[in-house]
Amino acid sequence: MSTQLSEGLTASSIYARLDRLRVWALPSLFVFVIGVGFMFTFYDIFDINVSFIQTCSALVPGCTPANSNNYLGLPVVLNLAGYVVGTLILSPLSDRVGRKHMLLVTMVITGIGSLITGMVDNYGWFVFGRVLTGVGIGADLAIVNTYIGEVAPRHGRAKYTSLIFIMSAVGAFIGIWLGLLLTTPSTPFPMGLPFAMAGPHFTNGWRIMYFVGALLALVGILLRFQLPESPRWLLAQNRVQEADEVVRGMEAIAHKKSGPLDHPVDDGIVEEVQKSTPYGAIFGNGRYLRRTVVLLLMWGFSYVTVYSYAAGFSSFLTSLKYAPPEAGLITALGVLGFIICALFATWLGDHIERKVWLPMGTVITIIGGVIIAIGGGHSFILEVIGAIVTFFGFNVWVPVTYAWSAEHYPARARTTGFALVDGIGHLGGGIGVLVIAPLIPTMGIGTALLLVNAFMVIGSIIALTGIRTKGKKLEEISP
Repeated sequence: MSTQLSEGLTASSIYARLDRLRVWALPSLFVFVIGVGFMFTFYDIFDINVSFIQTCSALVPGCTPANSNNYLGLPVVLNLAGYVVGTLILSPLSDRVGRKHMLLVTMVITGIGSLITGMVDNYGWFVFGRVLTGVGIGADLAIVNTYIGEVAPRHGRAKYTSLIFIMSAVGAFIGIWLGLLLTTPSTPFPMGLPFAMAGPHFTNGWRIMYFVGALLALVGILLRFQLPESPRWLLAQNRVQEADEVVRGMEAIAHKKSGPLDHPVDDGIVEEVQKSTPYGAIFGNGRYLRRTVVLLLMWGFSYVTVYSYAAGFSSFLTSLKYAPPEAGLITALGVLGFIICALFATWLGDHIERKVWLPMGTVITIIGGVIIAIGGGHSFILEVIGAIVTFFGFNVWVPVTYAWSAEHYPARARTTGFALVDGIGHLGGGIGVLVIAPLIPTMGIGTALLLVNAFMVIGSIIALTGIRTKGKKLEEISP
């Protein structure tokens, strides 16, 4: 039922005005503003990969490159645990107090966590810093994806989620390559980087990496102050006048970009005003509960594959007799596939039904593994191509499925719903890191690829049972 004001405004009329916008109706710079936060998030996820050998040598007595992997699991898994805790506790606050405020809070937490990580002098505090950073990252991912979906044009939700994901890919790329530059010794190409800086007189490159992360977080905080509140969240709080003010600004920008706007079609469709807690809105509604189960299983199974590759890709290569520095270089070059896939998803994200993207990414991931197996440890070029294809495959579905997951829930519980399925789904990532990745070096390449990819295949089958959302109104999908 629409909320009528004395000025003649109704919630349904504002939804109609939002749905007629065909372009990004915030300042273009705001794509970058949101993206900087995402860049830091993925920089932080990947900055530990290459740099940890140097970190471990500095913080753990007796740690060497040969045994450093024994100490990697704890900070990685507890970072994921922090991710789950943060997203389940902080994300619902976004549904209660607003997207903008919590976007600032989560970036502050991640920045403090990264700063602590760079300053520590023992392994225990290092693990704590990673946990705190994970708390902020988990919630930030949920809120950012929700915010983008609520302010992007109806036919561009996947496009703009994927556009922001390009910044994620850049963050991952910087994290890995900065690790190679600052924390590995100079090694002739292709065994490593000839211009790498680590050595007896430069052992604190890993600290610089985390300070860079803290600096990125600070930039993200300062930029995010400019963002307006989500008008859809304001409407879910019955703050119709404030939502109207935000939408007026969006209409003015859209008019400048694309000319006269279409006449809004007020079909009377609105979301319910928030009455229960965000969790209550999900678990007390059979529709949203069923959707949550499907998405949770999909993310949980698929993340086993994603994190097995993220944590164990170098192990695939070392099992093919590549030296660790060379395996690291191939992995770093493979991250180019991450950037390419984000561009690809931006281009086609709103042209292909959302639930098809995971199966499509699974097929591409398997093809990449076959190329690696054909290389057999004898062809650097084939391994690099296989790495690029694999990174493309296990990442290409992620931004579109982020958008799809947020579309499953109403504004009054949208961040909470995303947090539930993506956050708890990361427990699958923990299985990938703790259970699957350590098995990779003990298997043949074919067996390892079969095991790792099987989980993503299961996730794909589950995804195909999901709902269709492409091009539909958010309030129609999730009333």
